[in-house]
Amino acid sequence: MTVLEKLNQRIDAANSMVCVGLDSNIDRIPERFYSEPHPQFAFNRWIIEQTHEYVCAYKPNMAFYEARGADGWLELQMTMDYLHTNHPDIFTICDAKRGDIGSTNTGYVTAIFDRLGFDAITLHPYLGGEALQPFLERADRASIILCRTSNPHSDELQSMNVDGQPLWERVIERVRNEWNGNNNCMLVIGATYPDDLRRARKLAGDIPFLVPGVGAQGGDAATVLQIGADSNRHGLVVNSSRGVIFADDPAAVARQLQADLQPR
Repeated sequence: MTVLEKLNQRIDAANSMVCVGLDSNIDRIPERFYSEPHPQFAFNRWIIEQTHEYVCAYKPNMAFYEARGADGWLELQMTMDYLHTNHPDIFTICDAKRGDIGSTNTGYVTAIFDRLGFDAITLHPYLGGEALQPFLERADRASIILCRTSNPHSDELQSMNVDGQPLWERVIERVRNEWNGNNNCMLVIGATYPDDLRRARKLAGDIPFLVPGVGAQGGDAATVLQIGADSNRHGLVVNSSRGVIFADDPAAVARQLQADLQPR
């Protein structure tokens, strides 16, 4: 089973394209978790217990763990171990936005795929395909290339005109035509630009999208499903982070997102 087959099997099993972002800012988790010996992990475990039946993926953002040094790295490892033991069928994404050269990338590959055991990682393409190669050649893992992101100022570079096309369209073409030789690439396409999401699906064919921007950033889940799904009505991993994990009732929010993002 390939890594993207694992994703599609989980989408079918949960009837969901929901990804919950474990952006577990230690300063925002509920006070009751501070008495735990590992508060960040305890919070993550609680979120997973509340939401796992409604999701296809979890996506920890490395920043909230790296900021805590050794304690944060330990609690991220504990989170991943918990998922591997209790929910091994759920797809896991490391939101690290890596991409460098040579031995630096080899270190990232070892840390994120082999030490932590993630199924996928977010990568920026600015250094070109050669720099991404250590990730791309791992056919057992997915490389999720930043393309048309959801943040308000993404136009600054992503929409620059390159011979009549915005740069983000050129990134799609490069992934589609050159970088996806192992059929393990995905693209980050934000929910906050629905016209571009529709265009991205036309250009990308059935390459799966990680779609941030639903929930706290204002993207609409039903619209994303309507215009972003692939030819098999799959191809989407729709992320909500703060809108789920800091909600009064995370299970209810995740359940509603699942209802809005059912592939069948």
